[in-house]
Amino acid sequence: MQNNLALSIKPEWEEIENVRNTGRKFLKSHKLSDEIMDALTMVISELVENAIKYGSFPAGGKIDISIAIQKSLVIIEVKNPIDDTGIPFLRHLDETIQWIRGYQDPFESYIIKLRQISSKSLQDLECGLGLVRISYEGRSILDFYVSEDNMLNVSAVYNF
Repeated sequence: MQNNLALSIKPEWEEIENVRNTGRKFLKSHKLSDEIMDALTMVISELVENAIKYGSFPAGGKIDISIAIQKSLVIIEVKNPIDDTGIPFLRHLDETIQWIRGYQDPFESYIIKLRQISSKSLQDLECGLGLVRISYEGRSILDFYVSEDNMLNVSAVYNF
């Protein structure tokens, strides 16, 4: 049985459902529980959505997704190109991940983020809940780095 799945998609919203279904089928082939599959499918969706929203795609640019299942870990990585216009996003990404890590229990950051969102105006389209959902609902540890060729790699690690 294959322990790794690698996908490469166009940065288009229509691709998300395909990635979700393919990822779920891969996770199911490893006999993971429905609860774990639901959590990790959400993680995949959130990471791919962020890549589409914040990536800088040259003509033909792609998003690379990998899912690796090890002894007691599932590692989901999403890579997308980024350029200088993405620097504010990278700062925000770093601040958000550090903020999430600052709480002993991801539930705390989840509740605080929900309170922040509930006090925002309806015109404010940016809620920032995705990463917090990955941490709490997806029970995953987030990290990221930018490679020398300007590829943003965001990973989520799930321990089971």
